Amino acid sequence: MQELKKYETVFFDLDGTLTDSKIGIIRCLQYSLEKFGIEENDIEKLTRCIGPSLSFTYQQWYGLTAEQARQGTKYYRERFEKEGIRENLLYDGVLQLLETLKNMDKKIVLATAKPTVHAKQILQYHKIDSYFTEICGSNLDGTREDKGAVIEFALSKLEQVNKQQIVMIGDRKHDVIGAKENGLASVAVAYGYGTENELMEAAPDKIVYSVDEIRQMFVD
Repeated sequence: MQELKKYETVFFDLDGTLTDSKIGIIRCLQYSLEKFGIEENDIEKLTRCIGPSLSFTYQQWYGLTAEQARQGTKYYRERFEKEGIRENLLYDGVLQLLETLKNMDKKIVLATAKPTVHAKQILQYHKIDSYFTEICGSNLDGTREDKGAVIEFALSKLEQVNKQQIVMIGDRKHDVIGAKENGLASVAVAYGYGTENELMEAAPDKIVYSVDEIRQMFVD
């Protein structure tokens, strides 16, 4: 994959791809874990929680039951809706990238494991929601959390689907795996929250190291 301009539709992940949301997510996780008497100050361990579903994080990495995970998600969202939604920044170059894609008449779709309602609020907060044809995420009831399911749902929202003309761009292995499950090409970004080893093992079609590198691959 030497260039991306052949793709007519671009699926983007949100956290770690378009926005640097690390501080907000970590603080919300710490807040929710404290409700169960868990004090987590290991930033590296918390960072790996960015990408997978909250349910997976609570159960697989912190040993909570399914019911506790549901309650933990409520605690997380309690803080996120009050403070966390503003604790994120656009990566340098994101506005220029979106403007370039818009000027090339590309369809831009958000595909995130974050609840759709929160994803929309974040895009609106940064005033970039108008660039997106569709904004697709998980449901507040905990369904459609898996990235493959989110991508499948996003595909169902498109009027015409030619998978050969769609590329998924994200920062974690879940983005790459979800793309493969749905027959899509993928580009992994190494500036987000996944390690380079994680991304290489997932075997995307391409790994890039900056937002501007993505933009250049569309215009070159």
